[in-house]
Amino acid sequence: MRRRRGYAEADPTFDIEGIDAAHKLTIMSAIAFGIPMQFDKAYTEGISKLTREDIEYAEELGYRIKLLGITRRAAKGIELRVHPTLVPARRLIANVEGVMNAVLAKGDAVGATLYYGAGAGSLPTASAVVADLVDVTRLITADPEHRVPHLAFQPDQLSAIPILPMGEVETSCYLRMRVVDRPGVLAELTRILADAQISIDAMVQKEPGEGESRVDIVLLTHKAVEKNVDAAIGRIEKLSSVVGKVTRIRLEELL
Repeated sequence: MRRRRGYAEADPTFDIEGIDAAHKLTIMSAIAFGIPMQFDKAYTEGISKLTREDIEYAEELGYRIKLLGITRRAAKGIELRVHPTLVPARRLIANVEGVMNAVLAKGDAVGATLYYGAGAGSLPTASAVVADLVDVTRLITADPEHRVPHLAFQPDQLSAIPILPMGEVETSCYLRMRVVDRPGVLAELTRILADAQISIDAMVQKEPGEGESRVDIVLLTHKAVEKNVDAAIGRIEKLSSVVGKVTRIRLEELL
């Protein structure tokens, strides 16, 4: 449907796997923080593995899942990441649907501002191309000393702030696991999370259906370092009481 309407490429991989979003995010991070463009350091995860169950659980918990590109200045570097994200349903960006796109920017003085509009289709794309051509024309016809540098920063003014490795990023998480319905399972899970310095914010345990011996447990965590979450997931998946892989979706409050 999206390809028929001209909203997605003939090969939609760039859209579905977040690569197109990562390209745009790399440019925006360079403009925002005065760093060189570093697409190769952007963490990229698409939406192809999302399931209906996770979308429904997120709705029950008051969230929606959006494919977000996030860049922000952290204490040790610049975050540069694209991935499916749980966002509170009450946030404006959680209600961006269909062909519409939005950019949420947070400034030191102005706070959070949202820019919203059509992001695909023949006319919006043509408008963007014409705007770029106008900018190029203005640039080459301006006096050299009056030209705005590419990405707004002169080459000798670029910052050397590093891109933060994904393992060092702190996020809250949604974790879903299918477990055998027997006593002690929840205690095992919470012990592993506690060992990894991960605290639980909320939990949902589904009742097993008639004749079912396995249930879904959904946990929302407080902020934790990504590498600690990875280690905890690895330990959880080795438990005899856990069936299959743990589903992890990062969560952003976007205050």
